[in-house]
Amino acid sequence: MALRLYDTKSRSVRDFEPLTPGVVTLYVCGATVQSAPHLGHLRSAVAFDVLRRWLEASGWDVKHVRNVTDIDDKIIANAAAQGVEWWELGTAVTWQFEDAYDQLNCLRPTGEPRATGHITEMIELIQRILDAGHGYAAGGDVYFDVRSLPSYGELSNQQPDAMQASADTGAKRDSLDFALWKGAKPGEPSWNTPWGPGRPGWHLECSAMVTKYLGPTFDIHGGGRDLRFPHHENELAQSASVGDGFARFWLHHGMINTGGTKMSKSLGNSTYISDILAAATPQALRYYLTAPHYRSDTEWGEGDLAEAATAYGRIENFLTRAGERFGAPATEAALPDAFVAAMNDDLSTPAAVGVVHDTVRAGNAALADGLDDAARSSFDAVAGMTKVLGLWPADFANVGDESGLKRVLDQTMPALLSARQAARERKDFAESDRIRDALAAAGVVVEDTADGPRWRIG
Repeated sequence: MALRLYDTKSRSVRDFEPLTPGVVTLYVCGATVQSAPHLGHLRSAVAFDVLRRWLEASGWDVKHVRNVTDIDDKIIANAAAQGVEWWELGTAVTWQFEDAYDQLNCLRPTGEPRATGHITEMIELIQRILDAGHGYAAGGDVYFDVRSLPSYGELSNQQPDAMQASADTGAKRDSLDFALWKGAKPGEPSWNTPWGPGRPGWHLECSAMVTKYLGPTFDIHGGGRDLRFPHHENELAQSASVGDGFARFWLHHGMINTGGTKMSKSLGNSTYISDILAAATPQALRYYLTAPHYRSDTEWGEGDLAEAATAYGRIENFLTRAGERFGAPATEAALPDAFVAAMNDDLSTPAAVGVVHDTVRAGNAALADGLDDAARSSFDAVAGMTKVLGLWPADFANVGDESGLKRVLDQTMPALLSARQAARERKDFAESDRIRDALAAAGVVVEDTADGPRWRIG
């Protein structure tokens, strides 16, 4: 079965083949680095990380570009409120995002351009738009003429007359027109252009950057469904107006809601990653974000994360037991047909995760019955599937290596477990329980098995 993906623009599931054989070009809208990452940001990162991993597992080389919006109204406002420079806030928040991506085992993109590093490309694109008759300068700003492009609205399936106009009309000819370039304001950063000093409009940034790195036509543009309009609609309009083919597929992930409302910083209902990871493991959070279909909306709840931790624990426990018996899994094991079919069906991770759990159950039964060939087969399959989904336990174990934390755990845990086992053997259960409870308080779960004690985080 060929890979099929839901394309927002055509509103259909279509067979996917890259523009260039063997290579997939993927652009994902990254963060506007105004404040710390919340759960919605990581939903996007994980969704497209799974897509990238599956594309690579399917044999394609992936050129993955994810931008950083490091100049924006909100960045300027938040920096002023905090008494720091706009670039200082943007840099600090960018690092927070990078740390969150790493903790959730998201692969680093091939390229991660920042908007402020591509002003030249933005000026060139504005000039192309003006030359094509689709833009105009007015009042120190430069605007895109929405009604000059008959196809405007095709991505979000809207007609211009039905669209809600912007409240900020400025010097626009039409209230639907949007800014390509914003004239300089006192105290704000600015760059010189043929139309006067100022800074880029948000939509322009992505069009300029994706064209520079992936070309005028590329395979996949990804982002949240909340970006479909106006951001992605305006990106498409800018590039289409100068004759660029732009994205061949548009993929949009669903929202994470709280109380039925989209999680967002502007609404004040964000759940920040640092708060979640203070009480839960990255593995559990990654599982929570991976298990639903990427296009579905999900409702955030603490109980759901606890269930995710339990479900992931069953996978991890099997891999630990099987690894103790068989060592490392096979590097080229075939993935189960049902898993492949699920992933090729528009990345149906609910079905794919179901295959993982079915294989875990079969593997546990084989281990219990001493059926080594069957157990080994399940082990190899589960290892392969969790690597595709970004849930392979060893990947998370590498987080924090530079701080020496993993080295400390690897050296101290055997001694602690040995001390606890010795206490049990001499029937000093108070001491045994004390060690177990101390480890539990630190987030370490100890399991007593026929092969001796086993430990894991969370």
